[in-house]
Amino acid sequence: MRERSPRAEAQRRRMFFAGKVVLITGASSGIGAETAIHFAQLGALLSITGRNKHNLDKVAEQCGQPKPFIITGDLANENDVKNIIDSTIKHYGKLDILVNNAAVVKFGSIETPSLEQYDNIFNVNVRSVFQLTTLAVPYLIKTKGNIVNVSSVAGLRPLKNNLPYCMSKAALDQFTRCVALELASRQVRVNSVNPGAVPTNILRNTGLTQEQIKIVFEQLKGGHALGRNGDTLEIAKTIAFLASDDASFITGITMPVDGGWHVMSA
Repeated sequence: MRERSPRAEAQRRRMFFAGKVVLITGASSGIGAETAIHFAQLGALLSITGRNKHNLDKVAEQCGQPKPFIITGDLANENDVKNIIDSTIKHYGKLDILVNNAAVVKFGSIETPSLEQYDNIFNVNVRSVFQLTTLAVPYLIKTKGNIVNVSSVAGLRPLKNNLPYCMSKAALDQFTRCVALELASRQVRVNSVNPGAVPTNILRNTGLTQEQIKIVFEQLKGGHALGRNGDTLEIAKTIAFLASDDASFITGITMPVDGGWHVMSA
């Protein structure tokens, strides 16, 4: 097998996604923002969506040229979800990769039930993914594209006081497997990444103060076999790998990117 020079390999990776249209939800911060920037560096044409236009603009600036196509919307709103797909197709004419990244988290247990909280989490973390994927599938079949869902170690392992969120991520993992099976004959791959604790803004709407959030992430370090939290770029690189041709024979997996959390004893 012919070996590539380091320079040639770097050039190849820079063009991994040249001409590919990638739609990323929840791209205004955290893992979604880092994923958008990383895909841009690999030559992708981006459609990024989120609720905060100002933050999306900042992410778009970091992506450079060509500038990502920005769509603001709330994934809990059916019309907004439909507009995300329709606008992307109208702008680019196709879709190659869908990254279902957007999610919300709220703390709660079976002893502190809130159906409003449960519905909000499932509407964003599961229902919107179902709807967006359904709308995207015809276009992904045309391009023989693929889907990467951003799940969580919470879909693989139970976490205390996080019941609805854990349930939503377990549902997303099963969704990944089922859709992978259904679309395999059409050469559309479907996978998910399951990050461990990654310091982002996801906890900002939980009612915790910034100092409390800092303490939570400090405590979460001990849940990982590697003894540290993850980094958004580590997750972004895994998403890009699963979406790339290097993973062309991989479908239906839920890949822990969790510093070994899933092998720690409960």
